[in-house]
Amino acid sequence: MFQNVLLFTILAVGLAVSDVKAAPHMAERSGAHASIGVRANFKHLKSGTRIIDADRARVKALKERAAKSKDSKSKRAGVFSFDVTNEAVTYLASVDVGSPATTFNLLIDTGSSNTWVGADTPFTETQTTTCNGDEMEVIYGSGLVFGLECTDQVALSPDLVIPEQGIGVALIQEGFGDGIDGILGIGPVDLTDGTTLDGEEVPTVTQNLFNQGTITSNIVSVFFAPSNEEESTNGQLTFGGVDTSKATSDITFVPITSTSPANEFWGIDESISFGGTTILPTTAGIVDTGTTLVLIATDAFNTYTTATGATLDENTGLLRITPAQFANLQPLDFNIGGETFTLTPNAQAFPRALNTDIGGTNDFVYLIVNDIGSDLGEGLDFINGYAFLERFLSVFDTDNSQVGFAATAQTDSTIN
Repeated sequence: MFQNVLLFTILAVGLAVSDVKAAPHMAERSGAHASIGVRANFKHLKSGTRIIDADRARVKALKERAAKSKDSKSKRAGVFSFDVTNEAVTYLASVDVGSPATTFNLLIDTGSSNTWVGADTPFTETQTTTCNGDEMEVIYGSGLVFGLECTDQVALSPDLVIPEQGIGVALIQEGFGDGIDGILGIGPVDLTDGTTLDGEEVPTVTQNLFNQGTITSNIVSVFFAPSNEEESTNGQLTFGGVDTSKATSDITFVPITSTSPANEFWGIDESISFGGTTILPTTAGIVDTGTTLVLIATDAFNTYTTATGATLDENTGLLRITPAQFANLQPLDFNIGGETFTLTPNAQAFPRALNTDIGGTNDFVYLIVNDIGSDLGEGLDFINGYAFLERFLSVFDTDNSQVGFAATAQTDSTIN
């Protein structure tokens, strides 16, 4: 079945939501919680790909997807959580597809909405697989997939089973490392427009869980934690609500920004200051698990570079400072919805135990703040990537068109 298909071209899939402030359902670890085992590797970094190059390719693809998007068109049961693993460049979740099931390790992406498999582990049709010949294609900036659109049984955990989930089956893929089988897209359904040849939307895993009554609300919350190991199972996704046991503060919710193109994604307004001095005035950007670093507008990045005394390291593409400079590094404060979310000096550092994995040396501290590649005023002036998200609980609330943040036990961690 998976041969001689007509492939077509589209742009990178992004993430779009809208914007009202209201409290989602909060779960004190209610429902079922399943541990998901995954792993990390740095083979693609060691082969010469720099984190910043991959991130900037993603920025370009997201902007192109936003431009394309403008031209394109019960009973609620519970709240469920399962564990995810820090890949140091991405997070993976193990997902079962089919019956009998094949387990796939999928990148968790709030910046896209399609779920697809088969990049590394081959897909096998089973009694629950239906493919009608429709094709799909998604370009992510640092990777792409061409394949068939099918439906199949997808199990995120024993308690999160979707009988007929739309999934892409990869026929051609590029940019995904060994052991990475595809994408778990947890964006809103609108961003699947134009990703299949028939033009129909593909319900996301979150939407299907909600529509089928498995979860109480169309919400997913993300808990990541920093790690100085190449592999560690230290994250959790919660579908249908928020696991408040992960938070050490109230959740601050802000509406999706009205500024384009950030409003095509999980876009918010924020300002950033370093040591009390504003380096990025209030502007629009996005929150994205698929971006590794914290990216800010070029003029703000230049101000941050001067303020820290950092030097751009050509091998890694990251800013580097000496241990003496690190001892004097100031807090980086993000003002979101009138609340301050601080990246401590430690949180601004890439894990030093992993310096050599990214092409650095142990003589320096490498910083996770970098240049988005365009000046202030582009409508997408920052990306809070997972280097930011590892320090805060984040909530992506489609029901009320808002994003929320809370402090966690990891906010002030000195692990890096």
